[in-house]
Amino acid sequence: LRSGKRAAAIMSLIQSARLNGHDPYAYLKDVLTRLPTQRASEIAALLPHRWQRV
Repeated sequence: LRSGKRAAAIMSLIQSARLNGHDPYAYLKDVLTRLPTQRASEIAALLPHRWQRV
């Protein structure tokens, strides 16, 4: 059951990236790389509708 929820979350991020005109692979690679060092107050910048590749 948990793996299904995880898969759904990843698929949601992929589809959101597509809908916002991003390459899903580039988006996930960048976000997963930046996430561990991102400040809590800056997490919103990683959402697909706000994301900009660095």
